[in-house]
Amino acid sequence: MFIGEYHHTIDEKKRLIIPSKFREELGNEFIITRGIEKCLYVYSKTSWENITNKLATLPFTKKNAREFNRFFLSGATLAEVDKNGRILITSPQFSYANITKECVIVGVGERIEIWSEEAWNNFYASASEDMSDIAENLFNGSDDNA
Repeated sequence: MFIGEYHHTIDEKKRLIIPSKFREELGNEFIITRGIEKCLYVYSKTSWENITNKLATLPFTKKNAREFNRFFLSGATLAEVDKNGRILITSPQFSYANITKECVIVGVGERIEIWSEEAWNNFYASASEDMSDIAENLFNGSDDNA
């Protein structure tokens, strides 16, 4: 399971060091794709296979299913870590996530997310204000999972 928040810098060749704890769990090859909130999602090959199996069950006759599959799958690339622990972010992914030099890598359970530092700070500030209400709505006010 991926957890934690790490602040890193992307070099001029669009390479990013992935935290060593994340590299161990990702394996040699993994998938990077466009995320939903203008960030990038990174999946191990096993997690990616689980996601694509679920996507394959969506009815292709539904416009939303087709559009989501196009968006999510067309942005995906197979990636690997180089000997220095870096990954290469493709130009389309780099542009999509509005990444500049500074970025934030967060562990979110089954995936890693890569955010531009500005987008992460905006998300965090906004979400922090609403977290109590979000938690209450997600868990229906139950303390069973707390």
